[in-house]
Amino acid sequence: MAHTKTGASVKGSRDSIAKRLGVKKYGGQTVIPGNIIVRQRGSKVHPGRGVIMGRDYTIMAVKEGLVNFSRQYGKTIVNVSK
Repeated sequence: MAHTKTGASVKGSRDSIAKRLGVKKYGGQTVIPGNIIVRQRGSKVHPGRGVIMGRDYTIMAVKEGLVNFSRQYGKTIVNVSK
C-alpha cells in the first residue's frame, strides 16, 4: 500500500481579525458632530475642545469644524474648532 495517512492540520494558522484602529480624520479635515476622529486602545490621544472620548477610548467630534492635533505637556491633544 503506497497510501500516506492524513497528517494533522496546522495548529498555528489562526489569527484574529483586524480591529481597524487609528486616525480616521487628520488635521485640517472638516468634521460634523458624531464623526469618529481616532479609534484607539487606551488614551494615546487625549480629547480637547469640541471632542469627547467614548467608553472604548474612541474620540468623536461634538461640533462642526476643523480637526487640529497638538502636543501639550507631552500628550497629543485633538481639538475641533471653526
